[in-house]
Amino acid sequence: MARKRGQTLQVKVPAPLDANEAAQRAFEHDRPLTTHNFVEGEHPIVRIEHLNKTFDGTTQVLRDINLTVWPAEVVCVLGPSGSGKSTMLRCINLLETPTAGHILIEDQPITGLAKAEVNKLRQNLGMVFQSFNLFPHLTALGNVMIGQTKVLGKSKEEAEAEARKQLEAVGLADRADFKPAQLSGGQQQRVAIARAVAMHPDVLLFDEPTSALDPELVRGVLDVMRDLAKNSGMTMIVVTHEMGFAREVADRVVFMEDGVVVEQGVPAQVFDNPKNQRTAEFLGDIQ
Repeated sequence: MARKRGQTLQVKVPAPLDANEAAQRAFEHDRPLTTHNFVEGEHPIVRIEHLNKTFDGTTQVLRDINLTVWPAEVVCVLGPSGSGKSTMLRCINLLETPTAGHILIEDQPITGLAKAEVNKLRQNLGMVFQSFNLFPHLTALGNVMIGQTKVLGKSKEEAEAEARKQLEAVGLADRADFKPAQLSGGQQQRVAIARAVAMHPDVLLFDEPTSALDPELVRGVLDVMRDLAKNSGMTMIVVTHEMGFAREVADRVVFMEDGVVVEQGVPAQVFDNPKNQRTAEFLGDIQ
């Protein structure tokens, strides 16, 4: 039946799966699609089941998304603008509220949490945005420290030691006392990454972290992300248009269009032998 003008779109979804059943199904589904090294009895760290998102009650942006991400897996999400990539990412840490469906972190449902519980959840879900979201009145060091002291309750001394360690890791130890306006866009984004990593989240989300940068500044940010992916053991979900980075670093590539997951697989398969015609057309246009 056609929906009347102004009528809110209603989506009904089944209840979330039992944790053990979900893990077994995900293992069987994902094993050929990723280079992740599975551990016996392992459960996904992120489960997305039947995720739907509409805006204004009528515009459906996500349509029955089902996706699992494993501990320490690096998943790169590709797709054209407007495909729903960033909306899906923002639903994972509840910056966007799902219209229907379930998101579970370590088998614990997060949809429907109270505000205080959402804030606690975000301690374990770091995010790096397109626009760097640094505090302009704080130095690079202060930006990396503030979450540790305000959210994690660390002492100033502990937070400063961790902040200096992370700034050194992103190549900005000598810029610790600089404020954002004194830094290039690439340097600001590296500070934002240091800030996120300093919180030691279980999952780190990247929302097109290089899209706002001039081309000559992109490499430095990607180098930092590449090092994180290879050496940190951190779970990473990266929405990106950087195809070379995705091919080199990802355990799994997910291609989205029109609010659905069209195709997913190991980078070599998706880039060199895509199964879906739309994936092939998209990659052919941008490579």
